[in-house]
Amino acid sequence: GRFVVEKNSLRVTSPESIKGTHDSAIGNFGIPQYGGSMAGTVLYPKDDNRKGCKTFDASFKANAGALPNFLLVDRGDCFFALKVWNAQNAGAAAVLVADDVSEALITMDTPEEDGSSLSYIANITIPSALVTKSFGEKLKKAVSSGDMVSLSLDWRESVPHPDDRVEYELWTNSNDECGVKCDMLMEFLKDFKGAAQVLEKGGYTQFTPRYITWYCPEAFTVSKQCRSQCLNKGRYCAPDPEQDFSSGYDGKDVVLENLRQLCVFRVANETKNPWIWWDYVTDFHIRCPMKEKKYNKECADSVIASLGIDLKKVEKCMGDPEADADNPVLKEEQDAQIGKGSRGDVTILPTLVVNNRQYRGKLGKGAVLKAICSGFQETTEPSVCLSGAVETNECLVNNGGCWQDKTANITACKDTFRGRVCECPLFDGVQFKGDGYSSCIASGPGRCKISNGGCWHENRNGISFSACLDTVDGKCTCPPGFKGDGVNSCEDIDECEEKKVCRCPECSCKDTWGSFECTCGNDLLYMRDQDACISKGAAAGKSSWVAISIVLIALAVAAAGGAYLLYKYSLRSYMDSEIRAIMSQYMPLENQSEVPNH
Repeated sequence: GRFVVEKNSLRVTSPESIKGTHDSAIGNFGIPQYGGSMAGTVLYPKDDNRKGCKTFDASFKANAGALPNFLLVDRGDCFFALKVWNAQNAGAAAVLVADDVSEALITMDTPEEDGSSLSYIANITIPSALVTKSFGEKLKKAVSSGDMVSLSLDWRESVPHPDDRVEYELWTNSNDECGVKCDMLMEFLKDFKGAAQVLEKGGYTQFTPRYITWYCPEAFTVSKQCRSQCLNKGRYCAPDPEQDFSSGYDGKDVVLENLRQLCVFRVANETKNPWIWWDYVTDFHIRCPMKEKKYNKECADSVIASLGIDLKKVEKCMGDPEADADNPVLKEEQDAQIGKGSRGDVTILPTLVVNNRQYRGKLGKGAVLKAICSGFQETTEPSVCLSGAVETNECLVNNGGCWQDKTANITACKDTFRGRVCECPLFDGVQFKGDGYSSCIASGPGRCKISNGGCWHENRNGISFSACLDTVDGKCTCPPGFKGDGVNSCEDIDECEEKKVCRCPECSCKDTWGSFECTCGNDLLYMRDQDACISKGAAAGKSSWVAISIVLIALAVAAAGGAYLLYKYSLRSYMDSEIRAIMSQYMPLENQSEVPNH
């Protein structure tokens, strides 16, 4: 067997002397940013707390607008998780632990459960990684010499994402008396059940529950310890829940319930309802806890019956736990514990495996959902992966470095489980176009109603002028009477000074904002279309002739219409008389006396 250390990429961008890409081992606590990346600046404590085992007096929280700070600490003297917890409380965004031994990378795991660790393990929310001793020394030397050490932690390739379906396994245990890890596992099962069932019902994922078992050495199979902790004559075992062989539940009780839960999944899967497994394990935990002495077959059977699962099929699947023979279901689980391909042996409980890659980090709904969503090929993620539960919230800080219109409250920043993206938005039916980082311009119909389409506009004396036109090209054009780029400015054109209007000798020109006024002396009237001054009498005479022309045209139209009506009436009378004359030759008409018959 072999244990595989799950890694993420670490890329140094400055200084030039250590620039390059390195491996780092993902810590098995906190929340790694699966599917995304983080950029930051490395800090190294200056005091005697360089191992991070004590509370930090200094603050490592980044200033507004600056890159987040990654704290580098040395390995040794205390749990890995405690170092990260102290750094998180001091404001660090991530933690790098420098190994103190020249060895291959190892996985930083959570400590064995004790009273002091319960208060912080579940509350670590920042990612952490272990780096080799040699690379750690280079980082410390660069920071100590005053260099600004910038690097990025990248988890985008930590989970393979080959297609539009994710296959994942959860290696779990039905034991609910194993301390903080069991409590965290049960809490996760209840929190994640809804998302898991949505993914499974939609065909987006293929989930398989797994259960770890051990075997008893052949020389001890008849011992009291093996007989109390194992099924099938020592073949499938689990530790005593209370670590007390003389009281309470035995390990074989746990193995038996593990087997039952496996068979519940198999029977539910046969009916095309594999998601019922989530209902069973959560209901069993609530209704049949060890603390209330209900962890037994009777309680399990009542849960199975309430969910409509075929109890006889479940019992047939379980087989005979006392037989001196292999159990096919449990045998398959033991074989699956051995690593295959890129996946190492499963030795940590619980363990989540996504696309044949072991997950590292806190077993929380948001963190796990993000890891599963990172296993989808890009653009094929289901809608649950775009929900608020897995957003990175990078847009809350400096708008994620994306374009925004603060006046209209529009932004190109969008939070996703892969990190923030800068894409020009569709807002109020108007599509914005641009790079999403420095520019987004409204385009198409309706664009002028949103911040005036990004064009120049100004109100003066109750009159509004705008360079925005609702056209497809989205260009900003200064209105008549103005000149400029249409975006930043449109300046008033002085038509009088440029002699573009009011050029007649009798004219007097006065420029106004966006227009002009032209007056004529000697009782003359200015005609704008002709840019000329004429006498008011001539203007009135011209107006009279226009009116007379209109009247004459109207009379001519009326006369033509009357002539047409008279012609139509005469034609119809003539045709009526001709028809009557023809018909009178064959039959008498109503107003004609009968012709005598001789």
